[in-house]
Amino acid sequence: MSGKVRAVMMALIAGSGLMLAGCAATTGKNVQGELLVAPAPNDYKLEITLAKLSEIIDSAKLTNEQRARFLYERGVIYDRLGLRLMARIQFHEALKIMPNLADAYNFMGIYLTQEGDYEAAFEAFDSVLELMPDYDYAYLNRGIAQYYAGINQLAVKDLESFYFADKQDGYRVLWLYIAQHQVNAEQAKAQLLLNRAQLSDDEWSTAIVDYVAGKYTDAELLALAKKELKHPREYLERLCEAYFYMAKVAEYQQLNDNAVQYLRLALATNIYDFVEYRYARVELARLVKPVSQGAAQGPEQEPEQEQE
Repeated sequence: MSGKVRAVMMALIAGSGLMLAGCAATTGKNVQGELLVAPAPNDYKLEITLAKLSEIIDSAKLTNEQRARFLYERGVIYDRLGLRLMARIQFHEALKIMPNLADAYNFMGIYLTQEGDYEAAFEAFDSVLELMPDYDYAYLNRGIAQYYAGINQLAVKDLESFYFADKQDGYRVLWLYIAQHQVNAEQAKAQLLLNRAQLSDDEWSTAIVDYVAGKYTDAELLALAKKELKHPREYLERLCEAYFYMAKVAEYQQLNDNAVQYLRLALATNIYDFVEYRYARVELARLVKPVSQGAAQGPEQEPEQEQE
């Protein structure tokens, strides 16, 4: 492999956790009077990386493994840009070349869950765990798929596995609570309070857990979202998360109109690669379906935030 290809490949593999740098955002008022930040445009650095990746895939001499990994990395960038169909094509092509690429199966399972194809999603996540039994995020994603499929006991089991892998992660506490709530709401609340004791008071995710536990109002949680921000995009990320969990609480309180509004606000952030964004559309479809007397209203029938 040439020095150029090696350098780019190492940067891209390390860049799997690359964060988008947000631009200066404008503000407006939503109907409840809270400040809402307009979604920032995509980071041009991601587009540059995408162009470089495409050049290498098209012109460089690569081994099969290298080509598969470059295709996977290009899929990750497409996913972060909201181009889910393009991302899916990359993951599919990568798996044709390298069938043991666990990360690609994980993404495919997520997309299949969003589409409601749960059996195929389970197969994808099972493949991840066969290849990498310690891949804890496969337990999260399979648990979420089981939750939306209505297999609540299995969802709790997988989300417990995900939680026990890191008890100091507030998001793990939240997803376990969501699954447990479907089984027994009172016991779920009691377990949430016990799990809260393991969390740091300084984390944003802990503030969300406290909100779900009833410590904060909606307005207080949104106010906390503005504090101690480390980069411009972080406020949008926090809003995406806050609105999603606010919607779940509103749903539990049978305030479905509020839940629908919060889910639409979560989608308006365009934080495409966050789990809360991914499933806000699924949650929205579940809430609006009864209004249409059973008419099919899947994720694609809401105003699209993604470019597919």
